[in-house]
Amino acid sequence: MPLPPSSRSAHAQAIQQPDYPRIDPATARAPRDPLLERPATRPAGIRALLRDLGGAYASNGVIGLVFSASGPIAVTLAVGAAGGLSQAEMASRVYGIFLSAGLTTIVMSLLYRQPLGFAWSIPGTVLLGPSLQHLSFAEVVGAFFVSGVLALALGATGVVRRIMAAIPMPIVMAMVAAVFLRFGTDIVSSTQANPVVAAPLVLVFVLLSAVPALGRKLPPVLGTLIAGVIAVAASRQFALDTASGPVLATPVFTAPEFTWAAQLELVVPLAITVLIVQNGQGVAVLRAAEHQPPVNASALASGGFSILNACFGAVSACVTGPTNALLTSSGEKHRHYTSAVVYGFLSFVFALLAPTLTRFMLATPEAFVLALGGIAMLKALQQAFVTAFATKFTFGALVTFVVTISGLDLFNIHTAFWGILFGYAASRLMERGDHAPVAGQ
Repeated sequence: MPLPPSSRSAHAQAIQQPDYPRIDPATARAPRDPLLERPATRPAGIRALLRDLGGAYASNGVIGLVFSASGPIAVTLAVGAAGGLSQAEMASRVYGIFLSAGLTTIVMSLLYRQPLGFAWSIPGTVLLGPSLQHLSFAEVVGAFFVSGVLALALGATGVVRRIMAAIPMPIVMAMVAAVFLRFGTDIVSSTQANPVVAAPLVLVFVLLSAVPALGRKLPPVLGTLIAGVIAVAASRQFALDTASGPVLATPVFTAPEFTWAAQLELVVPLAITVLIVQNGQGVAVLRAAEHQPPVNASALASGGFSILNACFGAVSACVTGPTNALLTSSGEKHRHYTSAVVYGFLSFVFALLAPTLTRFMLATPEAFVLALGGIAMLKALQQAFVTAFATKFTFGALVTFVVTISGLDLFNIHTAFWGILFGYAASRLMERGDHAPVAGQ
């Protein structure tokens, strides 16, 4: 029996906007469902993707790629150069991390109709710096393989979801706020250091945000990106290295060496950093944006694609917090997945043209990248503070924030892990009432 026009409209809207359950930030817990989470809606096809895609979502995807291809790539190259890696090995690493980022992001985002942006572990990359001083690159690659297998096994057991379900959302978001705080301060520092480039971005963002009529015609983040490109071009601060070099990436396979020294030093810190710290950030950011990210499926994907990354000598894959914050920075929730697909497609392009585009992105003024990334991250930073300190578990959240921002580094494990650990312990000790079960649950 055909539906009347009003019912057809409501029915279509229900299909396009799946009714995900809203999350109380103070008491959020992962839902009880099968080990491998099933998509809440049908996977998105080409027609749905083209229908949901728009300028604001495309710009979010582009900004996510710009962010990944600038600062994080600079860190990756710096660590590789300090560790004595050849140019071919470094280009292969860049190829690997963007290839896996594109593959995982597109598959997972279309399958779950959510913005599940994958990248690579920056804390894990930094962790390798000291290790490359006394371990061979082949030993490090061996640790990459074992760490990927460990992450895959932990994801398959469901333990990752249980751990994340046990930690109150305010404590996790306090960790996110501490990690993201630097992006907010980068706006100030970059504007002071290079006002010619950064100041126009800030002014355009404020104008488009303060005048709703303008913001509806040109989304603030997209307008900020355009203003930044114009400012860089007008100031002639685009310093491209004209030295010849390879255009396309040529992957290099490094045969792994499995030594106890490398395994004991790197495997456990890498697995904890990826599954708890990095994936924890990504899941928290997506939940704050009212999505329901599949925790176990994401852990399995991280483990599987970390093994793929290891084939190219690259660090582990993860659900990244900053990138997902950028992908969900504006627009309607049910269309956010299109931003992730744009990001994933551009990651493919970057993988193929890794040497060329790396030189291109590094030629961009640092102030442009810092200001653009910080402005795009403001909404996520605001949401992190509100969720962390607005309701319950506020003392545990404060301890988490302080420890995380302190830079505490024990046993080669990133400070965000210790922030959550100490914050959760302090909350259990000092905020017992907040942990008491709610009547009727």
